[in-house]
Amino acid sequence: MTTPPGIAAAPDEVGGLSRFKDRLRRGAHAILFPIVAWLGRAGVQPDHLTIAGCVVSAAAALAFFEGGFRLGAGLLCLSGVCDILDGELARARGASSVFGAFLDSTLDRLADALVLAGIAGFYLSHLLELAHDPSRVLAELSRGLEPRTWAILSLTALLALIGSFLVSYTRARAEGLGVECRVGWFERPERMVLLIVAGLFGIGPVMSGALLVLTVLSFMTAAQRVAHVYRVTRGLGPLTSKEA
Repeated sequence: MTTPPGIAAAPDEVGGLSRFKDRLRRGAHAILFPIVAWLGRAGVQPDHLTIAGCVVSAAAALAFFEGGFRLGAGLLCLSGVCDILDGELARARGASSVFGAFLDSTLDRLADALVLAGIAGFYLSHLLELAHDPSRVLAELSRGLEPRTWAILSLTALLALIGSFLVSYTRARAEGLGVECRVGWFERPERMVLLIVAGLFGIGPVMSGALLVLTVLSFMTAAQRVAHVYRVTRGLGPLTSKEA
């Protein structure tokens, strides 16, 4: 992206962390290169993988909703592989396109929403089941679990979804205004890894803790980006009607 006059492209503010993430990304790409080559020979298109990744995420969301957290984690991992492969295949085939990038970003947001909605739905459905079975309420109270715990967990998952969308939106809006915004600690790959690891532990306190961490770090990352854009753009004149 060409930075408009008056807006300097600020250096990456996360320095060492960004380089570490880049090394991990390059390592993953190197491991997956033989698969990319095979997919290219088979005539698979990058958009096919983008759509497949979203479909697998929808299956993961359903697994989480039904309480199959380990299955959901496995499917979410497969979706992440598809997400890496579509970009690698596009570069290998020289088939990158504006629509492909748009489709990838759009379906990533849909996949994020489905997975977190599935997790929220699981906690909410458990709460509804308790409402129809007072004996289960008493059993859980004896273990220190109040019914509102499930409501709080469902709300936390929804807040995590809002935070995830804010992370993506702040970057998209900044770059739509011509401001480079590749900053922030907690982007989509980190969110996916956190949910995958938590899901592998099954239903229990690990997922609830992961949702809280995801919520806090997502909002912090969005705040980082707001602060970054403020520093880069302060002192500039008002937006034109076209930019607004």
